Amino acid sequence: MSWAAEEFRGIDLGDKRLDARAVLLAERLADKPTASLPGACRGWGETQAAYRFLAQEKLDWQDLLEPHRQCTRTRIAAHAVVLCVQDTTELDFNGQQIAGLGPLSYEAQRGMYLHPTLAVSAAREPLGVLDAWMWARAPKEPDGTRPGAKESERWLEGYARVAELAEALPDTRLVYVGDRESDMLELLVRARAVGHRADYLLRSQHDRALPEGKKLWREVLGEAPLGELRFVLPPAKGRKSRSVRQQVRAKRVLLADRRGGTLAVTCVIATEVNPPRGVKPIEWRLLSNREVIDFNCAAELVDWYRARWEIELFFLVVKQGCRVEALQLSSIARLEKALVLFMIVAWRIARLMRLGRNLPDLDAALLFDPEEWRAAYILSKKTPPTQPPTLNTVIRLIAGLGGFLGRKSDGEPGMKTIWLGLQRVRDFTEGMRFTNELQVT
Repeated sequence: MSWAAEEFRGIDLGDKRLDARAVLLAERLADKPTASLPGACRGWGETQAAYRFLAQEKLDWQDLLEPHRQCTRTRIAAHAVVLCVQDTTELDFNGQQIAGLGPLSYEAQRGMYLHPTLAVSAAREPLGVLDAWMWARAPKEPDGTRPGAKESERWLEGYARVAELAEALPDTRLVYVGDRESDMLELLVRARAVGHRADYLLRSQHDRALPEGKKLWREVLGEAPLGELRFVLPPAKGRKSRSVRQQVRAKRVLLADRRGGTLAVTCVIATEVNPPRGVKPIEWRLLSNREVIDFNCAAELVDWYRARWEIELFFLVVKQGCRVEALQLSSIARLEKALVLFMIVAWRIARLMRLGRNLPDLDAALLFDPEEWRAAYILSKKTPPTQPPTLNTVIRLIAGLGGFLGRKSDGEPGMKTIWLGLQRVRDFTEGMRFTNELQVT
């Protein structure tokens, strides 16, 4: 059974032909994530069928995501703690004739927004996409206001859905993780109202006034450091990777809940010590319902917040690896269905990378078909072993096909070399299957 058939098991779109088309299209897009839709499909007939599938008006993108969501829930249940990370990214379709697009950061830009919930284990393994919001903004009115629902509602809904899932998975502690935009008093109040079924961990945006008149951040910074953290900051656009040392402080405080009472929260502030000259220090101010009794508790919260990097990597694969902003579809409804498939493809690529790093000795046969891992060996001009190799071995071979050099200083493969290598492996395996069919006939 292929990875897509496994991930979409139980799919029910109301028509067995649509079910089969969804699985096939996911496989094709995973085989060639950087290609256009016609480039990923095999022949004009398959391309037409893919466009007809995306054009199905009766097909809702939520139904397409549902089987993956159920598989994600199963993976979540195997972990004691799971981080549910949310964030928003812009999808720029400027210049394309797609019905239903709206303005982006600038009113003249045309595109839409994607706001997924990515489930990640405490060890950074991406477990799947739990939910997503996709929308286009309405143009501003002459008075400068924008009609439609407040975009902040997505964060509130996001926490509510994670809390609902937490009730169904009592043996797993779910932690809702959000960036500055999620720092809303209403979210903290709603979390309290449901008994903190899911924990929250938010980056603080507002230096709130405490009931006694002091300011939140200054109050926490006045505490003695609990200890120091050291980690390597990953590279990003305009930023090189570097080592970071942070002092960590924490304090339990009361905030006015604007309902005549107070709300107990923990504020953790991690401040970089001695950053490189000319570089802005890394400082994270975090809010959580969880109590911090010592340095280990505070360090755990900071470590969980750093898992937000996984959704940044996820967006990188969606936008650059899968090149979704190059999709040429006629409506936003068709884009939404395509984006669901690409999100699942992006999750698989991100998971392969993380498992290859975190569980290098895992049996490769658990994630790759025999034809795939053998193809990685053959394309690398190596003799395939008789028994399945380790996952890290196969990942490094695949990444090598995508340009990874494997020098001591290179570390482990990144997502780009993995997705490029996967394309070569899939092309080779399909070629071998076709050759075998010719020999049989």
